[in-house]
Amino acid sequence: MRIRLGCSLSFDFPKPTPIIATLNVHYSRASQLERPDHVVTTPFVPIKGYRDLYGNWCSRMVAPAGRFTLGTDAVLHDDGLPDATEPHAAQHALHDLPEETLVFLLGSRYCETDLLTEEAWARFGHTAPGAARVQAVCDFVHSHITFGYEHSRPTRTAHEAFVERRGVCRDYTHLAIALCRALNIPARYCTGYVSDINLPPPYGPMDFAAWMEVYLGGAWHMYDPRNNAPRWGRVLVAQGRDAADVPLTMTFGANTLANFVVWADEVP
Repeated sequence: MRIRLGCSLSFDFPKPTPIIATLNVHYSRASQLERPDHVVTTPFVPIKGYRDLYGNWCSRMVAPAGRFTLGTDAVLHDDGLPDATEPHAAQHALHDLPEETLVFLLGSRYCETDLLTEEAWARFGHTAPGAARVQAVCDFVHSHITFGYEHSRPTRTAHEAFVERRGVCRDYTHLAIALCRALNIPARYCTGYVSDINLPPPYGPMDFAAWMEVYLGGAWHMYDPRNNAPRWGRVLVAQGRDAADVPLTMTFGANTLANFVVWADEVP
């Protein structure tokens, strides 16, 4: 299956402003691209690329004053299968976890494990450790939060999402991550494309999505508490501790977002 995917973001800047953009397909999927998904800007500006702490590809540039547009456009070859699941993946004892997973047990900007530990063990301590426990967390988060773009707030944390019971996909993901970490399961935040391929219409406007990966059975496994069902055409862009590590664009100055479009469509 071939998927055309990309995005376009337009900003109005009152003066030249530095930007860091994280928009390229993750290196784990880069070999499936028909061509490199270079970030392209209008007007043209020089771009410098680098890897961040988590291996994500970032693009650094300075936008001129006025209207500035940046984005990507590419075609990716996908296996055409729904999200993989492993319902019997085992949970590791803490002393058996690889050192590189330990950072994903800690609290972070949007995932306050200290405020949710008692709640996590009270709700899920009786469940079977491993994949069954993670799925129980996802089932709870999926039913506990009401989705709505009108509920979006960039400062909402996992504990606030738990109390307010509303949000968008990043809030579902932050709450599920915080609960998993409180249960001693390493969990990391992922952002990227989740298409509507093989789903019945009508389709809402496309946006970048958030989900999580948890470390079970010696590998990282994908869970999506927002949709809580397998999807087709999921493509990772970046991963980190939470949304603070993987902003699509970080602008270092005043600006107005004038336009934002995302696409992920199957190519006939």
